[in-house]
Amino acid sequence: MMLKNRKLEKALEEAESYDEWKDLALAYDKERGRDRWRSNDVSSQYDHVSIRIRLDRLQSQRARHDYAGLLFTLNEGIHGNMGGMGKSSLYEPALFGTKQLIVDYVDEIASALELLASPAVDDISFEEKLDFFRRAHHCFGRSALMMSGSGMLLYFHIGVAKALWEQRLLPNIMSGASGGALVGALLCTHADDELTDKLSYDYLTDEVAREAELAIQDRGTGAGMLRAAEVEASIARMIPDMTFQEAFEHTGRMLNISVAAAETHQTSRLLNAITSPNVLIRNAVLASTAVPGIFPPVMLEARNKQGERQPYLPSRKWVDGSVSDDLPSKRLARLYGVNHYIVSQANPAVLPFITDSKHQRGVRAILTSTARQTTREWLNATAAIWQKPLNRDTAWARAANTFISVVNQDYIGDINILPRSRFHNPFKMLMRISSEEAMELVASGEHSSWRKIEMIRMQTRISKVLDEILINYEEEYVSKTKISRKKKINA
Repeated sequence: MMLKNRKLEKALEEAESYDEWKDLALAYDKERGRDRWRSNDVSSQYDHVSIRIRLDRLQSQRARHDYAGLLFTLNEGIHGNMGGMGKSSLYEPALFGTKQLIVDYVDEIASALELLASPAVDDISFEEKLDFFRRAHHCFGRSALMMSGSGMLLYFHIGVAKALWEQRLLPNIMSGASGGALVGALLCTHADDELTDKLSYDYLTDEVAREAELAIQDRGTGAGMLRAAEVEASIARMIPDMTFQEAFEHTGRMLNISVAAAETHQTSRLLNAITSPNVLIRNAVLASTAVPGIFPPVMLEARNKQGERQPYLPSRKWVDGSVSDDLPSKRLARLYGVNHYIVSQANPAVLPFITDSKHQRGVRAILTSTARQTTREWLNATAAIWQKPLNRDTAWARAANTFISVVNQDYIGDINILPRSRFHNPFKMLMRISSEEAMELVASGEHSSWRKIEMIRMQTRISKVLDEILINYEEEYVSKTKISRKKKINA
């Protein structure tokens, strides 16, 4: 049996698609008895009794066509952590998926919502349904994909995005800093049919090979440090010349790019179609990739009413967004009602110091967390003591503020996708990499995502259903309102 498990483990490592990985994962779970764990409701990690009772009630009401009762039950509350079912620990025992009870419950909620939204339920008024779906959507919240600063490890983010896109699990709200900003811009400036092509292996292989060829033509070698002009040229080639508002209208995806102020005493910004609709995305990406001390700070540009380019906040310049707000969870919560975060974390400066869960169990995990928090507090205290002496030297003050900003950030979310290899030399973030290395990073992003696919599917399904229902209902509401106004005018 051990020999068979080792063969399965090797095959899992070498899987070339999610479907192949899934079949192998199911076989591996069966060999280890994890399929029996999935089918058994009982676990101390969640309130299986409450969820079973609620599931039975929903199924009974749907079978009896008790739509008023179904609406009442759903009105009692829909949330992704009902009875603790959203815990990451419930996705750890089995390689594939979680308790079947959780899967059945999520499926039943989704089916009940779709039924209530359908014309088949005609004993509940449109207005009452609309009111319910608005409240449910607001209370349940939304999911976002956050891509960390990464330098040339940005190809890991591309692999993550590719895996999510192929499973139709890519959130419509996403943020990026530094290398993550470039990948986010790629995703949010190309419509669905375009994105399928951009994330294909053929396109990625050709694009990476082209980058390597251009480096050889420019410098006579593919090795060495990237230059600002090369980064700008790559951004111009990969990202269409769009504003944040134009990108949203083209794709329906909400791009957010973190930039940090180059000047002391200025605050960082999260650029998007809400806060800065006319800002040009290419400039925003260039600013977010401008590593302090390596690349020059960037002035943002925007399009005015006449469609002409002009400086945006001309008195200010901006640099790498990851130094101030690598994962802008609080801002996304405020702007979009996001309360569930999928993180693609490839920042080599922090990877060795993080785990893939906020709620690790065990004595070792508690001690590690305590040590990390203690170190953070000591660094903050030291910075406070040295603040006045450092302020005499602007360069040292800026460096100290940047360091403390990096230390005080949170670098994980609810679902964390991390490279299998945690140790990467941070100084190689801005070095050119070969085509083979880039495609290995893409494959690493895919493989790291596959283990999380079912967790993402379960934890985002209800919000996706609510999104689709509410969009349709809001469109119908606008249509009904227009018709009603015309009738009043004609009367």
